[in-house]
Parts: sequence; C-alpha cells; structure tokens
Amino acid sequence: MTLSTQADVDAAEKVLRLSWVIVVGVVLFSVFTVTPLVEASTPDGWEWSAPILPLVVDVAVVISIRVDAIVARMGGSTSGWPVVLRVLTGGASVLLNVGHSALTDDWVGVGVHTAAPVVLIVVAEASLKWRREIAAASARIEAERREQAEEARRERREREERSRAERDAERAAREAREAAVRQTEREVREQAAAEREREREHTARIERETREHTARIAREEREAETEREALRLRAAADQRREADQRAERERDRLEKERKAKEAAQKADRDRKATEARRPAPALVSPAVSTPRPTVSAPVSTPAHESAHDAPAETPAGEKMTEEAARAAVAVAVREGGRSQRQIAALTGWSTGWVAKRASELEGATK
Repeated sequence: MTLSTQADVDAAEKVLRLSWVIVVGVVLFSVFTVTPLVEASTPDGWEWSAPILPLVVDVAVVISIRVDAIVARMGGSTSGWPVVLRVLTGGASVLLNVGHSALTDDWVGVGVHTAAPVVLIVVAEASLKWRREIAAASARIEAERREQAEEARRERREREERSRAERDAERAAREAREAAVRQTEREVREQAAAEREREREHTARIERETREHTARIAREEREAETEREALRLRAAADQRREADQRAERERDRLEKERKAKEAAQKADRDRKATEARRPAPALVSPAVSTPRPTVSAPVSTPAHESAHDAPAETPAGEKMTEEAARAAVAVAVREGGRSQRQIAALTGWSTGWVAKRASELEGATK
C-alpha cells in the first residue's frame, strides 16, 4: 500500500476504523462460545463470572495490538514483551474458543470456533502492519510537508528580499521622480511668477495708456464742447440778428401797409363825399339809399405784435391776401367796434366769409 498524500492517509485511517466492527463481533462471539466452557469448570454459585474470562482475553488481544500500533506510529519498538503478550492472548483466545468442541471430540466445531479468534488475531496483526505503513506515510508526508514549508519559507524570504530590493529601487525611483517633479514645479512656479509679473506690467501699461487715452478723449470732448458752445452762441447771435432784421422788415412792411391803408381810407372818404354831393336822378324812386359806413382808420400796431395784427386796408378795388384778411378779422374781433360790413370793406372779402371767420374766432375764444 502506497500513501502519497495526506488525503490518502486520512482515507486509510477512516477505513481502518471499520476493523472495530470485526473486533466487537469476535468478542461477542467468544463470550457466547467460551461462557459454557467456563461455567462447566466454575464452582457452584460463581457461574455469573463465566463471561469475564473470554472478554478479558479478547480485550487484552485488542489492547496489545492497539498499543503496538500507537508505539509504531511514534517510531518506537514493538518487539520483546509486546510480542509475548500478543502471542499469549491470541493463543488463549483460540484455546478457549475451541476447548468445548475439543473435549467433546467435535472437530467440526473446533474448526468453526477457531475462525473467530484467528480472524481477530489476523485483523489485529494486519491493522498493526497497516498502521505502521500509515505512520511511515504520515512521517514521509510530514517530512515532505516540512521540506515544502521550508522551501516555501525560503522562497518567501527570497521573494521578500526581492520585494525589498524592488521596493528600495522603486522608492529610489519614486524619490527621483518626486525630486524631478518638485524641480519642475519650482520651475513652473518661477515661470508663472515671471509671467504674472509681465502680466502686471502689461496691465499697468494698458491702464496707463487707457487713462491717457481717456484724458485725451475728455480733453478733446471739452474742446469740441467749447467749440460747439461757441458755434451755438454764434448761431444764437445770428438768429437774433436775423430776428431783428425780420422784425425791422416787418415794421417796414406794417408801416407801408398803414400808409397804404390811410391812403385807401382817404380815397374812400373822397369818393363818398363826391357821391354825396352828386344829385339824385329824377326817375329814381324816392327810396332812401343807405350810404356805406365810413371805416375809421385803425390804430397802428406795435412791432412785436406785427406777426398777428391785421394788414392795412386795401386800396379801392384791391383784395387782401387770405392771411392778411384773417389777421384783420382777428384784430377787429379782438378790439370790437366794427361791423362785418366794415371789415368786409376793409379786407375786400365778402361779408359771408368775414362772418364765418368771426364765428370761428369767437368759438375758439370761448
């Protein structure tokens, strides 16, 4: 039997434990077989002690073989008295089992009753052999295991040494990389500081140029504002001069209109006087004709109201412009004292037109 692994050893141990079934069966069979023989040679009153002898003999066989197996596993010697004990207990077990059959000359019974102790002895010896093989295999496996463990420890130490060397090398490389990184970071910081300094200088230059540009633009805007103010003053002066010129022209125009109006009134008075002195025709009916009312000369208007005052009365046979006629109607309505016929005679427009303009002016006043 060859046991190469601990699993094989454990399996053999489990199978070998089944030998106890054989041992128990043989012991019971010996007790039943030997007890009648012992009872026959036991004094009266002590028959109850007959089963003790076969039980003790068979147990002694088992104990001797079991102890030999334990000693063999521990590497001790099983020769000498252990051999004598095994032979003595084995022989006694055989003799006790075949004694009754031998005394009665039952040789078949001798053979039958010999089987049980022989089987017990052979199983015990075989178990001893098996246990020695198992012990040797266990020792060999244990030695191999120790060698493997030692090899594993040696390999582990080698791996640890290699790992330590690799860690040292890696640590040195990491420190070198970290030093390079720190150097690079320092250079980057210095470069960033220089870049920030350049940016600050550039920003300061831009701000200075911006302030100068802003000041220049403000100065130019002030100069342009001054120039525009001067232009506005000149334009205002020109406008005042133009207004003065227009006012002067308006005064001249009003003066001319006033003179033309006075001349027209004088001509109208002369015409009315001539008509009054002319005798009426004989064939004309005695109906009294209504003379045209005399329109008194209007009061001259100041120069600053010339744009809204009425123009001078038109000469006989002439008609004022619509704008001048409207102005004359407005003055007459405002001053009062004139009839619509007089206003129509003054402007040269019809009395219906004058009445309509007067009603518009009165409605606007209300």
